[in-house]
Amino acid sequence: MHPAPEDPISETREEPLADIPGSQPLSRRALLCQAVTVVGLTVAQAILSPLRAEESSVPKDPTRVPGSLPTLYGQRSPFEKSKRVLRSWWGSLTPLQDLDGVVTPASLHFERHHNGVPVIDPSHHKLLVHGLVDRPLILSMDDLKGFPSVSRLAFIECSGNSGPEWLAPTGQTAQQTHGLTSTSEWTGVRLATVLKEVGIKPEATWMLAEGSDAAVMTRSLPVADIMEEGLLCYAQNGEALRPEQGYPLRLVIPGWEGNTCIKWLRRLKLGTAPFMTREETSRYTDLMPDGRARQFTMVMEAKSVITTPSGGQKVRPGFNEVRGLAWSGRGSVMKAEVSTDGGRSWEEAQLQEPVLPKCHTRFRFSWRWDGEETILQSRCIDETGYVQPARAALIAVRGMNSDYHNNAIQSWKISREGHVTNVQV
Repeated sequence: MHPAPEDPISETREEPLADIPGSQPLSRRALLCQAVTVVGLTVAQAILSPLRAEESSVPKDPTRVPGSLPTLYGQRSPFEKSKRVLRSWWGSLTPLQDLDGVVTPASLHFERHHNGVPVIDPSHHKLLVHGLVDRPLILSMDDLKGFPSVSRLAFIECSGNSGPEWLAPTGQTAQQTHGLTSTSEWTGVRLATVLKEVGIKPEATWMLAEGSDAAVMTRSLPVADIMEEGLLCYAQNGEALRPEQGYPLRLVIPGWEGNTCIKWLRRLKLGTAPFMTREETSRYTDLMPDGRARQFTMVMEAKSVITTPSGGQKVRPGFNEVRGLAWSGRGSVMKAEVSTDGGRSWEEAQLQEPVLPKCHTRFRFSWRWDGEETILQSRCIDETGYVQPARAALIAVRGMNSDYHNNAIQSWKISREGHVTNVQV
């Protein structure tokens, strides 16, 4: 670690770059991106062709054929097809309906970026910690890994998760309605450890976190609320962060909206007030019915979704196990309830261990379907007593002008033929 110069990295900015308007003519970068996409598809076809050939040559009796040799990096079976769904240029969605347990494979963890995924050499990456501190420091990745490490399971959810569902039931599957959330085991150093090392001053009540991406993504964070649980992470699910998850360094604040968990982290600046960046003024605020906007609404409220049966699936009459995920940014899930009659009555579901704070919790509910049309719903009650609201109740308070923090109860309609579709009630 090195003391920071008096005028540290003057090229850093408080304000991130503006988004590229979609209505503008294609730039050279956009054309290059399209070219890379075409090349990527060509490479993908080259990779998939032998996989298809391998699949077609599956032996009838695997005990009579020698298996494949060890590989340098494991691959999943060619029969497993679960994948993320791309959402334009800015990210992709986790296939919640295909997963088991609560840990999301790193390769399927949703992604969200504001100007693409940067390529960063970890041997050159540095973290500057400065502002209202006694000893400004520039820390290398080796410096950070020299601090005591901690690991914890925690979900990350984009505040725009389920955002398109405000106006209409647009998503066809659980992936499309709720796929901007995932749970991982995050490993790194506690934020409190690093701030203690630099000697944070008593008057420092806010912290600016800044990323190394082309958007220079920045957010202001209240120090008192993140000191104990904030993590500076370099590993996810036992290995180094994936590039789209912030490699080589990411800030993780369990239970807070994903945009506060700054990826490709390069700077922490301590101050006495919010830094009022673009991402907390024109973005990531909740526009209320009276025209005012809620600001700094970082905590993700209690939420749940039934993943089986869910949109795009088919139900057979008779016994079915209803499965889903519940979570809350305020702590542990205390209870998950399921309604099989469109919210007229509710029954408690069984929570599957482990039940951890600020982590996805899986629930199960035994149900016998009689073949009649009905609507399935779930709701989460967290340890604070907060109950996930019905859509009408949420709209009555928040209106329909926001793109963020939609934690309304999800409804899945089951037709007499057993087809499951997304509806709003």
